[in-house]
Amino acid sequence: MGNRPDELRALLDSIAKQDGDAVEVVVVGNGSPVPDVPEGIRTLELPENLGIPGGRNVGIEAFGPGGRDVDLLLFLDDDGLLAHHDTAQLCREAFEADPELGIISFRIADPDTGVTQRRHVPRLRASDPMRSSRVTTFLGGANAVRTKVFAEVGGLPDEFFYAHEETDLAWRALDAGWMIDYRSEMVLYHPTTAPSRHAVYHRMVARNRVWLARRNLPVPLIPVYLGVWLLLTLLRRPSRSALKAWFGGFREGWTTSCGPRRPMKWRTVWRLTRLGRPPVI
Repeated sequence: MGNRPDELRALLDSIAKQDGDAVEVVVVGNGSPVPDVPEGIRTLELPENLGIPGGRNVGIEAFGPGGRDVDLLLFLDDDGLLAHHDTAQLCREAFEADPELGIISFRIADPDTGVTQRRHVPRLRASDPMRSSRVTTFLGGANAVRTKVFAEVGGLPDEFFYAHEETDLAWRALDAGWMIDYRSEMVLYHPTTAPSRHAVYHRMVARNRVWLARRNLPVPLIPVYLGVWLLLTLLRRPSRSALKAWFGGFREGWTTSCGPRRPMKWRTVWRLTRLGRPPVI
């Protein structure tokens, strides 16, 4: 967003220090100017903020249609930095060793405490962030994707703007036969934050949750999935203003276009269930 030049420079420095072949970098200014960056790094400045998925899709296209000019793409938040010098090489080795692997979710850790927030472990059993495993979604600002995934299932959903765009892509990738790993040894340092710091958080989380279900789930599972999330939201006892925004977004999710509907196969529902997260929660 152009307002963290020091953090961006630290991230770029951590990328430059990666072992093995140099990592080609594109910095996308999502409706904002790009701060000064080291020589050799490409920059793109968009005239307006396209949202998280829209900005990342522009970054994908910078490497050819669907990113086809490269084999792997890393997506890294501008206020994070790679903790170790071998992360890029570990990614190359992981994808080479497992032809079914389509997406890797990194572990996010606070740079001062080393703590990984529970919400940053993309599975229900999140008490041990040091345990790597197959998962059913991934973290948007700290991941690597095989570009064949984009060629097969398309990019991130532009219309989501913020929230749940990763799960939408993850479900489509799993439906196409790809697997997703959470790898604890691949670490992005990122300050501990709360997602609710964003003014649009409650509305977009609710709206996009409905869109996610309408786009991807078999019809019988849509009311179950959304009913479970409605109950969980109420149990968390949000403030009156947050709950008002949430219900406004929930209503918006039903009354506005969610984009193309491609319901997952029932065998994908079973695959998600076997991976520990059936698509009703």
